Amino acid sequence: MQKRFLANNESLIKKALYLRIMAAGIAEGMKTGNFRSLHRGQGIEFAGVRDYARGDDIRTIDWNVTARMGRPYIKIFEEERELQLFMIVDSSRSMALETSPDRRTKYASAAETAALLTIAAEINSCPTGTVIFDGAIHYSCEPTLGKEQTMQILNHLDRLPENPENGSVLPNAISAAAKVLRKRSLVFILSDFRCGGWEKPLISLAQKNDVIAINIHDAADEELPSLGTVTFKDVESGLKMNLPSSAASFKKEWRNYNNMNQNRWQDFCIKHGITPVILDTKTEPVQVLNQIFARKAWAR
Repeated sequence: MQKRFLANNESLIKKALYLRIMAAGIAEGMKTGNFRSLHRGQGIEFAGVRDYARGDDIRTIDWNVTARMGRPYIKIFEEERELQLFMIVDSSRSMALETSPDRRTKYASAAETAALLTIAAEINSCPTGTVIFDGAIHYSCEPTLGKEQTMQILNHLDRLPENPENGSVLPNAISAAAKVLRKRSLVFILSDFRCGGWEKPLISLAQKNDVIAINIHDAADEELPSLGTVTFKDVESGLKMNLPSSAASFKKEWRNYNNMNQNRWQDFCIKHGITPVILDTKTEPVQVLNQIFARKAWAR
């Protein structure tokens, strides 16, 4: 299969050292008290036994060991604290659209964000997995530890199909993640959410995982340059329309429509316990990630 390199951005593999330096602060944020809620609810693990002491709960007595040793022993449990990370990365045509020479594409922003998360998770010895999709799922991996996993993910973020499938299978990617994740995980969704049908799968995913939805935003989503009547083409469906880009009424409707969609998306996320984050293509992803891991209020 032919591949295309990450558009509008230096190779993530070549930037790995720089990204690792930037990811160090993110990794530290993952371990702070502000982030501790995501280590709860993972379950408990049997850690061993010890002699019974006065005041211990008799329900924790290990009767098998007690019978063998001739004196009472109790079971010791400790909370499982390993954080598991999973990323759902949108590489559909709308994400790869180049709107300005001084801005990276939406996909370039999403890919760098995913790379930083992957490296930060590796630093913290957190299993990491991902699914990358456009009109079809073209890469997925279950959460695994290690540098090899990190390099595999960076490589697939860098190199995408030459001719991506039309449309977006975001709903399928969310459903696939829900099936893969066997324990509560921190899930990042990196997309512009320009498709339908993702709401129900996202609600289901958020019921068993901590989900942070990052909506990748570009200036063209709000304001178009004044170029007169221009033929617009939907890169997902191929639909073409002639639109008056210079008309004040059209500009207003364009801006209002996109603001309405963004507000509706944020309200949906908040209602269902999902953390909504807007990432502009001019903003450095490391800044947004540091803000996310510094938050206290959103933790459950």
